[in-house]
Amino acid sequence: MNTINKIFLESAISRLHYYRDLGDKTIAVLQPDDFHFQPNEASNSIAVIIQHLSGNMLSRWTDFLNSDGEKEWRNRDQEFEITDWSKEQLIAIWQKGWACCFDALNNLTENDLEKIITIRLEKLTVVDAIIRQMAHYPYHVGQIIYVARMIKNTDWQSLSIPKNKSQQYNQEMEHLK
Repeated sequence: MNTINKIFLESAISRLHYYRDLGDKTIAVLQPDDFHFQPNEASNSIAVIIQHLSGNMLSRWTDFLNSDGEKEWRNRDQEFEITDWSKEQLIAIWQKGWACCFDALNNLTENDLEKIITIRLEKLTVVDAIIRQMAHYPYHVGQIIYVARMIKNTDWQSLSIPKNKSQQYNQEMEHLK
């Protein structure tokens, strides 16, 4: 694999793992009922966001190089329907979506990155399709984290640098050099 393609693919996979891990850490601290909390009528619950992410991942990454990323079997509208799925069921579809994503990415070759694929009949390079998903997934993981922070309130444990701790964090990082 040429250096640029190798660096891009490794970086994309690494970044997506980072965002999946943030989601995993958030999901781990939630109680079963928390998944179905809806801040208001216009907002999605964490369960709905997970349903949508999984549906998107399965559609986009199944047969990634050979068929349109919007599969005929996908029912996107249904992903936004309220369900009574358990925490275990939601974790299972979360993991299934991510596994499909990472399986496809891990099987790409140098030459694949320059190929043209389609998503909803729009032609994209594989690189552009990956970037598109790298923008989409963190957007929704951020929503999951935000809703979880509302639910946990003062019990929330920061997943990054805690509020008012930037200087302390920078000093600790300096000591690691």
